[in-house]
Amino acid sequence: MLRPAAVATFMFHEVTDDPTSSGFQRPGAMAYKHSRQAFARCLDQIATAPERPELVTAVDLTRPGRHIFLSFDDGGKSALDAAAELERRGWRGHFFIVTSLVGSRTFLAAEEIRALRRGGHLIGSHSHTHPNIFRDQSPERMVEEWRASCDLLAQLLGEPCLSASVPGGDISGRVLESARSAGLRYLFTSEPWLTPRRLGEGWMLGRYSVKVGTAAARVGELAQFRGWTSALLRRRLKVLATRALPPLYRLYIRARTQAP
Repeated sequence: MLRPAAVATFMFHEVTDDPTSSGFQRPGAMAYKHSRQAFARCLDQIATAPERPELVTAVDLTRPGRHIFLSFDDGGKSALDAAAELERRGWRGHFFIVTSLVGSRTFLAAEEIRALRRGGHLIGSHSHTHPNIFRDQSPERMVEEWRASCDLLAQLLGEPCLSASVPGGDISGRVLESARSAGLRYLFTSEPWLTPRRLGEGWMLGRYSVKVGTAAARVGELAQFRGWTSALLRRRLKVLATRALPPLYRLYIRARTQAP
């Protein structure tokens, strides 16, 4: 029996030496704002792997093989700097946009999103308004979040929007069904697994969230396809805790997402 594809996807957010200049300005966002030097160190480690980062649209996920994807959530202005660093290495990434924020002070403008696409990067949805706990939304609200966002990106880029990442990474059966109903072909989660999973006619892919405190050496280990099982176990324990104490989780999220 052929082994399925293995995909190591890394999730970043902001790449900036001035955290106030890009992306969300709430407390919970600070853990995802890498300096340019720290980001470059992570990429140097990824470069030690035999595989080179590529786009999900260029890969046949039904065939065995190893692949590395790089993704960036939110659509903060620093996406341009992250893309430039990738392009310097001959790599391309996946950029997921919160479309209600397009053109606001610390987020990409429409022409900047077009520039990313012209540079060969894949543009997808990170929902329209980024609800704080996406899985708590009604099924109708979830589908509307995907469709409104994808429609705006399709109008902006002149091509269908078929990929997305889940805000906050919180998944559930209803979240997955909403993505399928909205016609998404590729849905990226925050669950650090390697094997892509079917989602209707499309695919669901796991990701490892690279935070400011993540050692570059750890990124290098993961790029060698080592350490993913332990990462998934830690993530699952965290998810279990949030589901066991939902009122406390909501209070925690509220504190982390309030603007200063």
